[in-house]
Amino acid sequence: MTPSCNARHPPSPLVICPAQASHRSLVAPRQMSRRSCRPRWEDVQRMTRRGIQWLSAVADDPVMCRAHWADDPRRPYTLPTGRLFDVVVMSQRLGMETFDQLVRREMPLGPVMLDRRAKQIGFLLSSKSRGRFTRLLSLETATPPAYRYLDAGSFVVVPGPMPMADDRHQWLRAPIRRPEASPLRTASLAVMFAAAAALIERADRYGVQYPSPEAAGPEDSERVSDRAQ
Repeated sequence: MTPSCNARHPPSPLVICPAQASHRSLVAPRQMSRRSCRPRWEDVQRMTRRGIQWLSAVADDPVMCRAHWADDPRRPYTLPTGRLFDVVVMSQRLGMETFDQLVRREMPLGPVMLDRRAKQIGFLLSSKSRGRFTRLLSLETATPPAYRYLDAGSFVVVPGPMPMADDRHQWLRAPIRRPEASPLRTASLAVMFAAAAALIERADRYGVQYPSPEAAGPEDSERVSDRAQ
């Protein structure tokens, strides 16, 4: 079982719940790159104007949120979850594999964000999707991997509309418009989340069994080669 967002839990840079912050402190501090002060824009996902309108609408003061981003589009902002969207948070390793599987298979996918320092990835789903996500995940595996589901009563730090490549908070898939409330996005995430966890577990188990190519005997090497073909 994942911990409830209403319960106390260790602080997390990507996840902010009522036990960690109040409505009076919704603006995350600006993150500057330690490696370089020069802007880098290549390979960076950016929000469109329609995406900004949709995402800022969830803020307690949407006008202030948009003004904040107009002043500095790189700055992240803390928004409440459960109003227009929920967030499924997982480790970066598992999240990247899940994201890659969804993209390669062209499955329904909403906005996705990354906290590089915390090494966490958040997938945005339609609000009130907790029950469906939990149920579908339980159909895929009896032992779900670790994740946290953020809905009403929690907060999450989202990247700014135009983050740079060295910024801490990034969009893997930025909002470009209001996402359609499709149950297929929830189903796709649940299925690929379980599949990615199983793939990583199997790879780790093989790495422990055969820490080097020399550790595998001739029969094992031939078996691996046959499977690769």
